[in-house]
Amino acid sequence: MNLLIKSATILDPGSSFHQQVADILIENGVITRIADDIDADTELFDAEGKYVSPGFFDLNCNVGELGLETKEDLRSGTIAAAAGGFTGIALMPNTQPPVHSKSEVEYLLNRSKGNLVDVYPLGTISQKREGKDLAEMYDMYQSGAKAFTDGSRPVQDAGLMERALLYAQGFDALVFSYPEDTAIAGKAKVNEGEISTLLGMKGIPSLAEELMVARDLYLAEYTVSRIHFTTISTARSVELIREAKRKGIEVTCDVAAHHLVLTDEALLGFDSLYKVKPPLRTADDVAALVKGLKDGTIDAIVSQHTPHEIEFKDVEFEVAEYGMVGLQTAFSLALKAGLPAELIVEKLAINPREILGVELPVIAENEKANLVIFDTDAEWEYAPSVNKSKSANSPYIGQLLKGKVLLTYNNQQIFK
Repeated sequence: MNLLIKSATILDPGSSFHQQVADILIENGVITRIADDIDADTELFDAEGKYVSPGFFDLNCNVGELGLETKEDLRSGTIAAAAGGFTGIALMPNTQPPVHSKSEVEYLLNRSKGNLVDVYPLGTISQKREGKDLAEMYDMYQSGAKAFTDGSRPVQDAGLMERALLYAQGFDALVFSYPEDTAIAGKAKVNEGEISTLLGMKGIPSLAEELMVARDLYLAEYTVSRIHFTTISTARSVELIREAKRKGIEVTCDVAAHHLVLTDEALLGFDSLYKVKPPLRTADDVAALVKGLKDGTIDAIVSQHTPHEIEFKDVEFEVAEYGMVGLQTAFSLALKAGLPAELIVEKLAINPREILGVELPVIAENEKANLVIFDTDAEWEYAPSVNKSKSANSPYIGQLLKGKVLLTYNNQQIFK
């Protein structure tokens, strides 16, 4: 599909047009010309005062397919992703069955062919996500799995994590760590602190996360391996990773967008829409996460999109499932956290692809068009009619948000 974008401010550190205002002509999926004033007989999009950047990429996204399609399937999930400005998503293997062999990887890749949004299945570290034996990691890698994780289940066995790091190193794959020591976390549902005391609920101490971060950093150092921590949430975790980077350990990490703006005070009304894992933490933790993004300790922002049917969320807080849908709100929440547009592009578009080893789109002539246009000042209501996910478990539905994705383009397809 051909498109002429007029007067856009280009945000792409890999482009010679970075921070310049220009017209962009896209023909047959390729950027054929970038100049001050282009005249072409094709569909026009006026982007004056708006930004254009490489399409966003989500490193932590859940869709129900395989087996849980009533929560979200690939079609609805990729439409929600496109609406949020994402042109690529890495799928967590939290499915039934989990993505633990090449069959599931190949199924997801075949099902998502020809989509505006590029889909990258992540394989499990352990068979059936049970944390006992290594899954068929090399077979999955050969079939297209870019990295390995047990998703929302932490790998409790240090020996298994060590073997996974060593094995993945042999074919230059990446291992994701979801850092939580379940022996410390127990069956608690919220962050341990003043709010959990007020609520009369047993809390998950930040120590549960930080112990696992420390353990896996030691394992990565010992095995001389790369490791990626997904959805860190505490100030001490940021400190540990900052120090590890200073030491030269090959570590990257990401943070969920909602952890940048919400604290555990949101739970005072026992609203299960705010029940997430890791749990919402304190204001000090939020400040440390934002600082970590700004100083480069935290490499990426993720949506941690986790859809659930209403019967799994509209219940008592104790029994409700964890998670919220987040593909359409991630950009707005990053803005709400006080991050400048250029930094958001780095954390939502550039770094995630570099972490996963995915080809980086560039806004330059003769390059494939893979981009998003957004307005940092526009306000929009996340109304039920605007929600593209099959599920509606977000506390932001019905709210007015600032920062709007206006157009997403990839694979010769357009969403606006």
